[in-house]
Amino acid sequence: MARPPALPAEEKVRIVLSILAGEITVAEAARRAKVSEQSVGNWKRQFLEAGRAGLAAGKSGPSTREQQLQAEVADLTQALGEAAVELRVWKRSAEGRLGPSRTSR
Repeated sequence: MARPPALPAEEKVRIVLSILAGEITVAEAARRAKVSEQSVGNWKRQFLEAGRAGLAAGKSGPSTREQQLQAEVADLTQALGEAAVELRVWKRSAEGRLGPSRTSR
C-alpha cells in the first residue's frame, strides 16, 4: 500500500488544534487526513512538547542559538585581539631589522 503524501505543517497544526479544542477526536482526525491515529498522536505530542519548551524558555534568557552566536562572537573577538597583538610584534620586529617604516606611528 502506498504511503499518502506528507501533510504541510499548517494542516497538521490545524488538526492538532481541532483535537485540543475538542472539535474532533484523534480517530476522526486520522480518518479525515487519511493517516494513522499514531501519526496524529505523534503530531499532538510534538506540538505540545514544542510549546512546553517555548514556555519554559520564556523571556528568562537567551535561546540556544543566541548562546551559540554569543560564544562565537567572543571567540572571534579574542582571535582578532590576538591577531592585532601579533601584527604589532611583527611590525616592531621588522622595524628593528629594517629601520622605521613610513607608515609607523
